[in-house]
Amino acid sequence: MNLTPTVKQLLIINVLFFIGTYIVTEEPVAFRILALHAPQNDDFQFWQPLTHMFMHGGLMHIFFNMFALISFGSLLENIWGPKKFIFFYISCGLGAAALHMGVNYWEIQNTLSQISYLELSDATIHQILNVPVIQNGQLTTIYFEREVPEILRQLNKPTTDLQVLFDATVVNQIPAVGASGAIYGIMVAFAFLFPTAELMMMFIPIPIKAKYFVPGIVALDLYLGVTGKSLFGSGGGIAHFAHIGGALVGFIMMWYWKKTQFNNNRWN
Repeated sequence: MNLTPTVKQLLIINVLFFIGTYIVTEEPVAFRILALHAPQNDDFQFWQPLTHMFMHGGLMHIFFNMFALISFGSLLENIWGPKKFIFFYISCGLGAAALHMGVNYWEIQNTLSQISYLELSDATIHQILNVPVIQNGQLTTIYFEREVPEILRQLNKPTTDLQVLFDATVVNQIPAVGASGAIYGIMVAFAFLFPTAELMMMFIPIPIKAKYFVPGIVALDLYLGVTGKSLFGSGGGIAHFAHIGGALVGFIMMWYWKKTQFNNNRWN
């Protein structure tokens, strides 16, 4: 399929961001500025819910996302027109960011509730949550073990629950990147428009109708997100609820547009 103009532009922007992140600029700097951080994180900026969807965590990450964008996006743009397509795409990406941040906030607060008896002030919690525990993409306890016990001792608080504070701090400092939320949205749109089209994953070479395939991978993401498990048994690092957020926004928009006859309206 020939690339449509908007899909082509999105592809170019994503590739330029990827090259800029790993070749032109220093990687940690780019991620600190453009990746999606938790609102409690000192590195959070208001533009990150948008810019994070053009950042990627590695070659395979961007390859699969761009492959899906090309596979589904050009067809949708041909049907809807460029303006409607980019509105849908960006909306799903922002929905992914919103749900991801909401779940992370809940997870942090739920973790901190275990030490509510310490009665730490919001300022102290913010200070602890921003003690560096991730350096160059790797977990480190050096700064946490040095700084957090001292903070608690100055406040005459016990230091018996450092693991709880460490867990909350890790969640607060892991950034999210990728177009996956927007991609999940356009996959939902494809399933709405072409429910009987047969799709298959590269590692499962069995054709499955879109109306079963797309809900199936969303359900898998929900399971993995809730349980914290990994599909291949190795480290997580996947923002499952961002995927679900993009799919959910995509579903809501398609459901609404279906009621208003979206098939007969292009935004040229």
